[in-house]
Amino acid sequence: MTQTPFFDRAFAAFARFATENPDYDKLREIANESVPFAVHSGVRTTELDNDHAVTEIPADSRLDNHVKTVHAAALYLAADVACAVAFVGAAAPQIDQVEWMVVRDARSAYFKPAVGRIRAVGTIDERAIRAILGRTEQRRFDVDGKAMLYDDNDVLVGKVSFDYVTQFAALPAESA
Repeated sequence: MTQTPFFDRAFAAFARFATENPDYDKLREIANESVPFAVHSGVRTTELDNDHAVTEIPADSRLDNHVKTVHAAALYLAADVACAVAFVGAAAPQIDQVEWMVVRDARSAYFKPAVGRIRAVGTIDERAIRAILGRTEQRRFDVDGKAMLYDDNDVLVGKVSFDYVTQFAALPAESA
């Protein structure tokens, strides 16, 4: 039986545009094609730079729950995509070295009914990014992300916090 790797440089598609001077527009375009479930749901990243990403849930009744508010699963999806894409922007100079990144834990809090188009503003803890960009031998990092969810009136409707773990390839000196 042929063994297929579960992870295969999950962020490789971004590498060409994630240099010391990243092309954030191109990285955003790639992100919008990278997660099949997000594409299927119409969730799109609209902003990306080195410290945040904004992902939108469209006003679409197919994403609502039985009480006609945006389903918690759609809110979670947008939050996770926003934080993962924020990671791409923040870690761009090292993104070609990412072997994998997964959610270890997540917590969500909802404050008001989410109705219509929702924006998830994702950020990554700067301490983790500093450690990653300055790494000398460490390969595995804990990364904290946070997404704030806003409706069209800029009312905060929820917050989702993520604990990610990511692994980087060995540095050239380590692999010798």
